[in-house]
Amino acid sequence: MRKTLFGIIFPFILGHSITTLAAEKKVTPKAPVLETATLAAGCFWGVEEFYRKIPGVVETQVGYAGGAKEKPAYKDVAAGITGHAESLELKFDPSKVTYEELLVWFFKFHDPTTKNRQGNDVGSQYRSAIFYHSDAQKAVAEKVMAKVEKSKAWKAKLSTELSPAPKFYPAEPEHQKYLVKNPGGYDNHYLRKISFDN
Repeated sequence: MRKTLFGIIFPFILGHSITTLAAEKKVTPKAPVLETATLAAGCFWGVEEFYRKIPGVVETQVGYAGGAKEKPAYKDVAAGITGHAESLELKFDPSKVTYEELLVWFFKFHDPTTKNRQGNDVGSQYRSAIFYHSDAQKAVAEKVMAKVEKSKAWKAKLSTELSPAPKFYPAEPEHQKYLVKNPGGYDNHYLRKISFDN
């Protein structure tokens, strides 16, 4: 009787445990593996406002990249004395939006041909730049830049800087999500109706 009872109860307990473990695994979804992109395209208020709305972009912060001074302040960067570019660092889910797609939009929502200038904003702090975080990102950037040049959608040559991602210094809190806090604030970015496909 004991052997028969064990033969009935043990498989039941084992099966129940396996079913419970399987259910727990289904309930816990895997967190997406995020990638980082760092881009400069003029005044960082508008750059952030554009990218934060793209599905697949999960986090954005504005800051300073590509200069010599450590821990630069906005007033110094705005004066053009640090060598930094106003930049955006964003985290994205590559299963929802690709790095290539982010770069195609990059070349449509700002003018990448005006060296150290976006509209009325003049100075190296407003330069066009892609700061890549890996060899794979560099290869994608080179591919997209070649495609943009070949398309002649922009009449002049690209002035976009392509270089390894330097140390990124987050900007002061008042600059983060600036256009969310200040609707209707200054923004000279907009998506051009241009195509880079020949």
